Amino acid sequence: MGGKASCDARRRCRPGRPVRGGTGGRPQVRGALASRLVTTVFATPDELLGAVGRDLGHSDWVTVDQARIDMFAEATGDHQWIHVDPEAAAAGPFGATIAHGYLTLALTNMLLPEIVRVEGISMGINYGVNRVRLPQPVLVGSRLRASATLTSAEELPGGSGVQTVITVTVEIEGQAKPACVVESVSRFLR
Repeated sequence: MGGKASCDARRRCRPGRPVRGGTGGRPQVRGALASRLVTTVFATPDELLGAVGRDLGHSDWVTVDQARIDMFAEATGDHQWIHVDPEAAAAGPFGATIAHGYLTLALTNMLLPEIVRVEGISMGINYGVNRVRLPQPVLVGSRLRASATLTSAEELPGGSGVQTVITVTVEIEGQAKPACVVESVSRFLR
C-alpha cells in the first residue's frame, strides 16, 4: 500500500501532492494545488492511531473499458456473456456489458494507494476485508473513483505494526449509488 512517491530523492514534490510540515501527518495544500488530487501521507504507522474517523480523500478517475473487463475474465475464467459479449449484452438487462463485481473490488487495490500512503514501514499487507457490497453494476465505459475513510486503527500484538480498517467507496461518475463499498483491512509493519 505504499503507492506513488510524492517527492523525488531530493524531496522535490510534484503538483497535487501534499506538502508536509507540523500537521501531524495531515497534508497541507497551497494555492492552485488545492483543486488537484492529494495523497494523504502518514509519516509513520503510529500516526494512523490518532486519525480514526478521518476522511482520507479520493483517487483519480479510471475508465472501465471492454479490454479491462476481458482481461479480468481471462484471469478468472468468468466469461459470462454479460461481461464479454457486447452483442448479447446490448439486448440484455443492462443494455451493455458490465464489469465483474470482483473486478470493481480488485480496482480498490489499485486506487487506494492514490488516496493514502504510509511511510516508515517495512511493508504493507492486504490482510483481507470485513464486508463488501456491490450495490450498482458498472457498465462498460464507466468512470470510477474511490474515496476512503479510516474506520479503525489498532496496534498489533508485540508492537510489530498497526492494523487498519479503511472503508473504501467506489463511485460511478454520474450515478447516485456506489459500485462498491468495502471495509479493507491492512497491516502496516514497522
